[in-house]
Amino acid sequence: MLAAMIETLKKISIFNGLSDDDLAALAAIVVTRHYPKNAVIVNEGEKNDTMFLVLQGRLKIYVSDATGHELVLNIQGEGDYFGEMVLDEGPRSASVMTLEPCELAMITRRSLQDCIAANPSLAVAMIHNLIHRCRILTGNAKDLALLDVYGRLSKLLMALAEERDGQLVVGEKLTKQAMGDRIGASREMVSRILKDLTAGGYVRMEKGRLHILRKPPAHW
Repeated sequence: MLAAMIETLKKISIFNGLSDDDLAALAAIVVTRHYPKNAVIVNEGEKNDTMFLVLQGRLKIYVSDATGHELVLNIQGEGDYFGEMVLDEGPRSASVMTLEPCELAMITRRSLQDCIAANPSLAVAMIHNLIHRCRILTGNAKDLALLDVYGRLSKLLMALAEERDGQLVVGEKLTKQAMGDRIGASREMVSRILKDLTAGGYVRMEKGRLHILRKPPAHW
């Protein structure tokens, strides 16, 4: 069991570069749990005392207002993690919900603190990975502040596109509402932009997946 968990932890991005001994120390303290689809794992504002590692499945990290409007900060899958701000003892900064059945590993704040104290290289690895995540979040904030809805949607589609048989295909089956939640826009606005891009020959919907036929123009 321990050896299997060590191999699993090697796939978690925040632990990249750790030795097998460091990973063994972590494997000894994690607890795994399964969650069904649409399960809320944590709520924004609640007590933060656990870090989560995504072993299987996909989930969304989001913030919302009093009216229920959501902004999706990230979609995570196998190898990702959340709750890494557990060490500051502050409240949760976002909510997390499963998009499909998930298997998660959990590490409590106290266990993580003890593990870091005994394995300083773990702290260095976490710092490097957290810096990388902060750079991504800074880029996302820049996009929200400086790009219009079209620019944000175009950038999202290009970021999600994967080359398949010589074509660019958005791998995720995203609804217009889901796209809007990812870029801070209404479903109606996303629908209008996609309609225009389709009419212009830039994108095509096929079997529930969006195909990018050519790079969208810089401005809409």
